[in-house]
Amino acid sequence: MVKRLEPILPGSYLGILGGGQLGRMFTQAAQAMGYKVCVLDPSADSPAGSIAEQFIQADYIDSAALKKMANLCKSVSTEFENVPAQALDELEALGVFVAPRSNGVSIAQDRVAEKKFLATWKEETNIGPAPYCVIEHDADIALIAADLFPGILKTARMGYDGKGQITVHESSALVAAWAELGKVPCVLEKRMELDFEVSVLVVRGYDDEVVAYPVSQNIHRDGILFTSTVPAPSLKSGQEKKMIEAAKALIRKIDYVGVLCVEFFVLKNGDVVVNEIAPRPHNSGHYTMNACVTSQFEQQVRSMARLPLGDTRLLAPVSMLNLLGDLWFDGAIDKVIEPAWNKVLAHPDTKLHLYGKSDPRMGRKMGHINCLGESLNQARQNCAAVAAELGIEP
Repeated sequence: MVKRLEPILPGSYLGILGGGQLGRMFTQAAQAMGYKVCVLDPSADSPAGSIAEQFIQADYIDSAALKKMANLCKSVSTEFENVPAQALDELEALGVFVAPRSNGVSIAQDRVAEKKFLATWKEETNIGPAPYCVIEHDADIALIAADLFPGILKTARMGYDGKGQITVHESSALVAAWAELGKVPCVLEKRMELDFEVSVLVVRGYDDEVVAYPVSQNIHRDGILFTSTVPAPSLKSGQEKKMIEAAKALIRKIDYVGVLCVEFFVLKNGDVVVNEIAPRPHNSGHYTMNACVTSQFEQQVRSMARLPLGDTRLLAPVSMLNLLGDLWFDGAIDKVIEPAWNKVLAHPDTKLHLYGKSDPRMGRKMGHINCLGESLNQARQNCAAVAAELGIEP
């Protein structure tokens, strides 16, 4: 019989691999609950490291740094999926409780492995990935079926926010597209007749409890999330139930403890396909910080500390607006200007979250605003009004 571990109580150190905005918001949630936090990140200018009780600046696979973290922390999690699995395994070997473990994270690190996993998951949920093929060698290109075009060529590893992707309209353009991506292993996905995109945030605790948040409907611009709205305005109740049950089945299938995001496409014919999974809190889940009983970051703390999970109930309709570094330039690329937050906060139902990044850059995620409302329509109107205050195109 496997011995059950006791909860890790406040006052203890929790560790996070990665010092970006997700690590920062995790740190704030952990500190609010009475925990101390140790951040490990290679960058000296770390949004999470700047507020954590301990900051270790080192490479993720630096054995000495991992031993230092293991000596301090009772539990460790990760803020993004591209932390090497080796680091998670090494920490676990040193006696640290790691949540999620490397097997759950590694699935999302490689699109080839992810697609194969999602194809097997389809057997029990009837939701699978879009038709795809794997390209690893020049000879693979000649074998691709014509009905996969037009498609999207994506690198198997390290792609995010639209990076590492090229739309390919016909087979004759595929050779050049693959060369442009460096001839690294890739996945070619068939472009589907998309109606809208949604994501399901699901959490599994150490005690095997699984909870899900209301589905968010997402709009992207240039491959980067623009808004997330909850309740999802275009989603039918039957579709929502099917997605949530599928996400719950997935998180148990991979024996995953922590916060997991599953992204879905709803097609024009009403079918649902799964896009990808993210083994961490997610940009589309930031709405939970103000609109739900328990935020996704508090759930991350609870799951890795082996505590009972919190309520995911929606307290108010909400539309989350992403804030990119473009706002700091106001049309003048050579001059940084702080946006007029006073005008934004004149809207009383808005909640501003900035990530502590000192260097705004075009396309860089600098913060987000949660726009609440008594109704879904009011939340969306509030979001549109705030976007107008910031000069963001509707």
